[in-house]
Amino acid sequence: MKTATRLAHAGRTPAAHHGMVNTPVYHASTVLFESLADFDASERDPFTGVHYGRLGTPTQFSFEAAVADIEGAHGCVSTCSGLAAIAIAILSVARAGAHILVADNVYGPTRKFCDGLLARYGVTAEYFDPLIAADELARYITPETCAVFVEAPGSLTFEIADVPGLAATAHAHGLTVIADNTWGTPLYFDSLAHGVDLSVHAATKYIVGHSDAMLGTISAVDETRYQGIRRTAIALGYCAGPDDVYLGARGLRTLGQRLPVHEANALALANWLAEQPGVARVIHPARADHPQHERWLRDFSGACGLFAVELAPIDRTRLAQLIDGLDFYGLGASWGGYESLVLPVDPSHSRSAKTWQTDGPLLRIHAGLEHIDDLVDDMAAGLARAGL
Repeated sequence: MKTATRLAHAGRTPAAHHGMVNTPVYHASTVLFESLADFDASERDPFTGVHYGRLGTPTQFSFEAAVADIEGAHGCVSTCSGLAAIAIAILSVARAGAHILVADNVYGPTRKFCDGLLARYGVTAEYFDPLIAADELARYITPETCAVFVEAPGSLTFEIADVPGLAATAHAHGLTVIADNTWGTPLYFDSLAHGVDLSVHAATKYIVGHSDAMLGTISAVDETRYQGIRRTAIALGYCAGPDDVYLGARGLRTLGQRLPVHEANALALANWLAEQPGVARVIHPARADHPQHERWLRDFSGACGLFAVELAPIDRTRLAQLIDGLDFYGLGASWGGYESLVLPVDPSHSRSAKTWQTDGPLLRIHAGLEHIDDLVDDMAAGLARAGL
């Protein structure tokens, strides 16, 4: 089955819902049972079937089945945000006194979770340069190490770790490999085929695709790890809202049509920006000048709409002149929606294994689904306002 067909059909069972094309939204807390025998049976196995709203509804199970199908996973668990998915994935394998290895370019809240809540419960996170050679990872591994967490590329600085190489080293030492695959999406980076055991997505972004829902997913490579994430999510009380799950399922159907537009717009915009005198550098993995471009060609089948630009040195006032007058780029966190975004970022505050430094401001840009000519013209006017 081709990807486009799989996206259109995965997880859908119209016959089970009176012929409805889309699985309906089940708003539920209490679930009633026909008999005491049925209730007793559910108590014996509370992790399968529909027993209570927090434990899952047909809406949730349909969405999870679709994501698992697309990722080639044994199973998927959905939750209320991308960060919740990250926390569940890590907590499913961590224990008091454990040690986890984390790539230095991960999403900022991932680092805050590791250095905050995890540390409070006796789990130590150690950060490593995402660009180390795969065999160098072994020198960080201790008897207490349980997992390696990577994000490739990082969503601020866009380094691409050698995921299959790092995974091979991790597996040789019996470790679980967790990857935040939000940038690559299930379509452009087959994380499980590259050695990842738990593939995490902030489905809030490209899967939902419309900036109107909070959602996360974790896909597991096998039954044991699937049971680990499901039981952890249930123990913590994490569950995704039914309307958000429905929007995730709806967004999934058009992911294959939206992503190529994001990719084309971002690459065209990045190439144009690289030619502007006020731009010091463009950081986009699909461009030949990216330091890990060959690795991107090896491991990825496409690129999303997110990249970064370092401007020539300017003060905050001139940066505001650039940003505040933009018509088609919103100023806000997140990405993956239909709209374009721009966000000034400073990764230097969230690096410890490797320093990050720029001379001018760093802008993270998300290219939406607008016409590329409008995006270029708008940015050109912004650069002119800032005197770049």
